[in-house]
Amino acid sequence: MVSQQRIIKGCIAGNRGAQAQLYNLYARKMMGVCSWYAHNREEAEEILQDGFIRVFNYIHRFRGTGSFEGWMRRIMVNAALLKYRSRSSHLKPVIEFNPDLHDPVENISAIEQLEAKELVSLVQCLTPGYRMVFNLFVLEGMKHREIAELLGISEGTSKSNLAAARLILQKALTAKNAGNHYKTICL
Repeated sequence: MVSQQRIIKGCIAGNRGAQAQLYNLYARKMMGVCSWYAHNREEAEEILQDGFIRVFNYIHRFRGTGSFEGWMRRIMVNAALLKYRSRSSHLKPVIEFNPDLHDPVENISAIEQLEAKELVSLVQCLTPGYRMVFNLFVLEGMKHREIAELLGISEGTSKSNLAAARLILQKALTAKNAGNHYKTICL
């Protein structure tokens, strides 16, 4: 088996075989990342392809410090961000965020009962703006200030979108636990 370093060096040199090896090595994992940010499988595949193009274009910038997989993940998230920045009309601004108007998600343990595929499917049913804010906050651990800067929205909009996403997911989980199909709850 060829080492990761050798594959990376081959990609830097523009070797198509090395690029194919890298793609085959990481495509499945990165598809999982892209699925969180996409509305459906086709959109996730689009983000994945855009992300790999960016990986191959910028692989010479990887310095070998830290995880290569983490570096690639960041590129995939950025590819998703680029896709949604171009559709910024999906991000709904709010005048002011009022946490008293939003119920907190109380039944987090219900999430543990879901299979990964179900959870991704549930998150995919969120509107693009809600999905982006939710994923950046929950999966990437970003603060609302960072999310606002990345998406070109206010911190209040980021907070509001997160609260709305959580509320939608909570309703969907409640419906699922009651034996109803959650897709009818999603936007």
